[in-house]
Formats: sequence, C-alpha cells, structure tokens
Amino acid sequence: MKIGLFGFPFTGKTTIFCLLTGRDAAAQGRNGGARVGVSKVPDPRLERLTAMYRPKKKTPATVEYLDLAGMEKGQAAKVLPLDQLRTADALTHVVRGFQDSVPHSEGSIDPARDVVAMETELVLADLIVAEKRVERLEAQISKNNRDEDKNELKLFRHVTKALEEGTPLRDLEFSEQERFLLRGYTFLSLKPLLIAVNADESDLARLAQGASGFGLDEFTKKPQTEVVALSAKIESEIAQLDEEDAQGFMSDLGIDEPALNRMIRASYNLLGRMSFFTVGQDECRAWTIRKSTPARAAARTIHSDIERGFIRAELVGFDDLVSAGSWAACRDRGTLRLEGKDYVMQDGDVVDFRFNV
Repeated sequence: MKIGLFGFPFTGKTTIFCLLTGRDAAAQGRNGGARVGVSKVPDPRLERLTAMYRPKKKTPATVEYLDLAGMEKGQAAKVLPLDQLRTADALTHVVRGFQDSVPHSEGSIDPARDVVAMETELVLADLIVAEKRVERLEAQISKNNRDEDKNELKLFRHVTKALEEGTPLRDLEFSEQERFLLRGYTFLSLKPLLIAVNADESDLARLAQGASGFGLDEFTKKPQTEVVALSAKIESEIAQLDEEDAQGFMSDLGIDEPALNRMIRASYNLLGRMSFFTVGQDECRAWTIRKSTPARAAARTIHSDIERGFIRAELVGFDDLVSAGSWAACRDRGTLRLEGKDYVMQDGDVVDFRFNV
C-alpha cells in the first residue's frame, strides 16, 4: 500500500510522516517533491505467532508513505507531484486542529472548513485534467470518429460535469470498465481519503470523540472516506518512551493505543485490505491483500511461481492456531483445512501454499 500525506502549511504533516516511518525529515530531504518512507504495520497477531514459532526472522506488513509538499490555496495542480501520486492507493489529508505561535492562514482553527477547502483544491485540479481530455477526445473524434473515443468522451463529460458542480469523484459510482479508463489520469478526488486531524495536547476529550469532536461527522458518511483524530505532540512523547513507560503514559492519559496505529488500521479499512500469515522456523510474516482475494491470487503476493504452480492451500484461522498451540494439534482437532484455488481468504488466515512448478 502507498499513501500520500498532504495538507496546507503548518499542519504537522511532516511530523506525523516521521513518526509513522521513523525517518528524520531534515536528514532525508525530498526526492522529486515528496519524501518517501515505510511504516511497519503493528499487528499483535504477528507478535503472538512469533512468540509461538521463535523464527529467525519476523517480517511485518508495511505501508509506504509519501510526504508531499505543503500547499497554499490554489496550488494543488502546481505543487502536488502528480507522477508520484499516480501510484498512490489513497491520500491522507492532515488537518490542523491545534493552536500555535504560527497563525493559521485563515486566522481561526476550523478543521471542517479546511477539509472543504482542500476538497475544492482537489476537485479544481481534477477539472483541469478532465477538460483537457475532453478537448483531446473531441479532436480525435472529428478526425477518426471511433466508437471507443465516443464512449470515453461520454464518460469524461460526466466526470467534468460532476467536478464543475464541486463533487469529488469518489462520491460517484463507476463501472469497472469506467474505472479502468480513468485510472491513468491521476484524479486526486477519486482516490480514497483519510482525514487526520492533528489536535492540541490538551484536546484529550475531543480526541476521544473522534470525528464529532472536530465537527467532521458529515465526512464519515461520505464514500471512501475515514476520519482519525490524533495529537502529534502526544504521539512524539509516546515514541520516545520504551514499551513499558509508553503503556503507563497512555494509561494515565486514558489512551488505549497510539493513534498512529489507528491511522494505519483506518487505511486498511479504507482500502479494503487485510492480512494473512505464513509461519515457520525461518520466518513469520504478515502479507497484505485485498478482502475477497481467492487463495491462488493471494499466493501471487508471495511469489508468482506459487500462483502458477498452485495445488492447494493448507490453512487455519489465527484464533484456532493459537488455541491449539501448534499446526499438528490443529490437524488433530480438525481445524486445519485444505482449500482450493477459489477459496476466499479470510483476515488472519495462517497458510501454507502447496505448489509445483
């Protein structure tokens, strides 16, 4: 998974990026308009499996983050590195919810206002792209009069009309064929959106309320949109403590887990992702796949040879494996199953793919 972090200036976006990826922004600098870092996905199930098997290596799932340059109003089309965003699976809009010595460009702190303003930025940037494509298609039709161009023009006129009305493309329904046609144009408002409100250290009560604490309830009802509230200051303090002290600190504040964990989990929900596991003495590893992925396609996540030579999947649910204590005990209990290529993988499946090439 690849996710782009963006926002207006002075939102704490780069601080959150560094906390997620463990990178030093000053030391790393930018590459082509964006910093790139990788975050390990926290998963207590992988920790439990590692404790059971004591492997030589533990490999968590990962999320790649892009830290995009901050932008002022009217700059989305110019500032955002569209080539890098083309491959991003989703966007995270970091919204300022804290007071600071640096004043907000709009004066007051209003997360809902800023979310709407940024959505307008994305819509306008997309409108430029859509209008150019409509012009090009009209020219091609007048020259060649091909049916495929006519069908695409109909789609892009529909897209242009929605954007002119201020509607983000993620609010629209598209067929698989239409999404295929739109895929190469980096429509920013089509990408799933995670809104991350960065609040004050003193805002614990509002943080506990989540979206409603910052007037963002209406955005949780929108398609392909999630909202997470956090405080980068609190997260920075947690990151500097060892595990025991961090747990005590969070307990004192009434926090169940670091908000960065919630951000990653929200990203999984937003993109319809889940994890399965492979285990053994050499390695215990978490793998990320889309929900509803069949077994043979999941095997490709590990290696294309496993997909090509797929015979069957020997698997057990995480809870059943932990309850039994071993692979062999699961076989004795009858919870270990053999599934074919069309079996739909479930979150937490522990699997051994059998294949022959």
